[in-house]
Amino acid sequence: MTILVTGATGVVGRNVVRQLVEAGEDVRVMSRRPADGAVYGDLLKPETVPFDGVDRVYLFPVDETAREVVARAREAGVRRIVDLSAASVTIGLHVNPVEQAVEESGLEWTHVRPAGFMANLLPLWAPSVRADRVVRYPFPDEVGVPVHEADIAAVAVAALLEDRHAGREYTLTGPELVTVREQVAAIGAALGEDVRFEEVTRSRARELWLAEGHPAEFVDFMLGFVNYDGSESGDSKGFSDDDYSALMKPWPGVQDATGRSARTCAEWARDHVEDFR
Repeated sequence: MTILVTGATGVVGRNVVRQLVEAGEDVRVMSRRPADGAVYGDLLKPETVPFDGVDRVYLFPVDETAREVVARAREAGVRRIVDLSAASVTIGLHVNPVEQAVEESGLEWTHVRPAGFMANLLPLWAPSVRADRVVRYPFPDEVGVPVHEADIAAVAVAALLEDRHAGREYTLTGPELVTVREQVAAIGAALGEDVRFEEVTRSRARELWLAEGHPAEFVDFMLGFVNYDGSESGDSKGFSDDDYSALMKPWPGVQDATGRSARTCAEWARDHVEDFR
């Protein structure tokens, strides 16, 4: 059985690859910039996706070409697709065209719907932690239930390997509500050093992160200037117009799919301690 992993160099994809390899599976790693054993493929160019001989697919979400990609997978003999989606679909904030294409294909499917990733803030916070042992951010008391990327991958891997997940939707969060200050404290604890929190305005945070080279669309979403769909937010305080309140609690998706509790923010910080040194 060959499993194709698309988006294999991404935050979740590389964890899917690692866990499948550790499980002894035959993995085909796909990337637009192949290296280290990966093969070329681009989901925006469906004809390049290497489906030949593939039984199961981990599908990174690319809305524009989803139907064509899924149709090619079916024609090639793929039997099961596990797609990466978002928890916002569960609470009705938007419809995911990738999910629609997969469901309508007639193939076995599982939707993996994570809430905010713990890793989303890694590229934004790590440079200042490494340089000055400080996190600069506008929302000190912002609360969330972010999920460890390794847990997202673990659910995807379970769905790829086990039949019982066919037709299921898993909404994934971390195991506990945490504030931004608590996340920063967890990083300090992992380092064994004090990491300060410095509250800055949204404009100052945007200035700092753009200067570090982060994409404007990512920065503006993280700071609440735009909504999930890319539309401009009407809230001057930096909160999206989208209502995420239904996700402000731990959801059982990781436990339901894997049989174990989701990893904590403290565990995530320890797993990434070298990124902050």
